[in-house]
Amino acid sequence: MTSQDQQAFRDLLRTLRVWEGALPAFEPDSAPDEPLPLFHRWLREAAEAGVPEPHTMALATADASGRPSLRTVMLHDADAHGWHFASHRTSRKGRELAEQPYAALGFYWAGLGRQVRVQGKVTAAGPAESAADLHRRSAGALAAALVGRQSDVLDSCEELDRASTAAWERARREPDSEVLTWTLYVLEPDEVEFFQGDERRRHVRLRYRREGDSWARDLLWP
Repeated sequence: MTSQDQQAFRDLLRTLRVWEGALPAFEPDSAPDEPLPLFHRWLREAAEAGVPEPHTMALATADASGRPSLRTVMLHDADAHGWHFASHRTSRKGRELAEQPYAALGFYWAGLGRQVRVQGKVTAAGPAESAADLHRRSAGALAAALVGRQSDVLDSCEELDRASTAAWERARREPDSEVLTWTLYVLEPDEVEFFQGDERRRHVRLRYRREGDSWARDLLWP
């Protein structure tokens, strides 16, 4: 890359803007005593505002040496047990969660200037609950799970095409197919932060911290 190309890239970055238009107000004093009801409300409001894929989230894990990795996954549920997601336990994230059973989640709803950050211990559900999670999803999700080998090195796109075609055919033919490596994970949060952006950069940050069976709340400087 030439210095001219690099400068053009920097110039592009300086032209980009965020949060165009009015942003919703957030009064932290009126927030509930625990984070889950507020999260449910914010995700619903993001969906109603037309934010694309509001149920997707960044998932950060780390290996045994502490080296982090990050990817975007889908939220399957958020209830009194925690935030639910799923993957193959043989994938990179599955292997890392086996080594270090802690993770962080990040939601970003740009149209509302909102973020939610969740962190805590992750537990793997058992085979029956994991299978039920998979079979509640679409045929496409089952086909993708049947392909397997997630995070392994792929020799060619043609190899993936063959495996995917076979998996789709099996998913349609055998909708109850088992995928033994498919695992439902539940992150039980010990900290949840809600961030509401402000056009004048007076962002509101409300943090919940678990203390025993209850939650403490703090406001954070932006």
